Amino acid sequence: MRTVDACPRLLSGLLLAGLIGWGATAQAQTRPSMPAPHRIQVQAQAEIKAEPDMATLSARLWERTPAIARSEDAQTDPEALAEARKRLEDRTGELIRTLEQAGVSSKAIDAGSLSVRPDYVQRPMRDNKPSEPLVRTQLERPISLRIDDLERLPIILDALTQAGVNALDGVTYDLKDRSAATDDALTQALEKARHKARLMASTLGVELGRVLSIQETNAPVFAPRMMAMSADMERGGSSPEYRPGEITIDAEVSVAWEIKH
Repeated sequence: MRTVDACPRLLSGLLLAGLIGWGATAQAQTRPSMPAPHRIQVQAQAEIKAEPDMATLSARLWERTPAIARSEDAQTDPEALAEARKRLEDRTGELIRTLEQAGVSSKAIDAGSLSVRPDYVQRPMRDNKPSEPLVRTQLERPISLRIDDLERLPIILDALTQAGVNALDGVTYDLKDRSAATDDALTQALEKARHKARLMASTLGVELGRVLSIQETNAPVFAPRMMAMSADMERGGSSPEYRPGEITIDAEVSVAWEIKH
């Protein structure tokens, strides 16, 4: 009998809860929503140019073992390999001393790790048939220099040439303070956005209110400027020209203002 009496009470409770929930939903649906504010939204882009005040120069030194016939059993003579490595290390040390005498700080010189790779030498054709190439081992050290005074760049390049570097891979011009340049580009983009919004509001006869949203649609893009140089110093050639030019930084923003009623 207790189970039978509990069913009507449970049914009444569920019905009451449903009526309360329906009333709350109906009240929420009839409540007026706040109107979205009228707005003016503009996009602006700024581009600034800055003269580089530093550079990074990349060069390479290498030594090679005598070339031998290419075959499965061909192996570089360990003694020849050791001699080539000693010559390379001696030249690297001499190069660093030459650069320091030219005024380059030891902290600005980065001598990279030694790399070893096979180097194939193509022989002349015989009886109109290609000959089997020879193979030798090339040991190489990259050298990277940070140059804080661009006026010394020609002197440093002359020092590298006199020291007998095998390759100059190029110069990368840069800015010592990138943050200041990117901040300047972003500031100019925001100022342009404000100017455009004020111009639009004045032309349409409305008044700008508070800022509703600010979005950086394109973060300031900073790309160091590259200058290619002679790939192989062994081939000689005319001296390169040193023209750092300018570095371009772009920034883009989107800003929305409320229109006052």
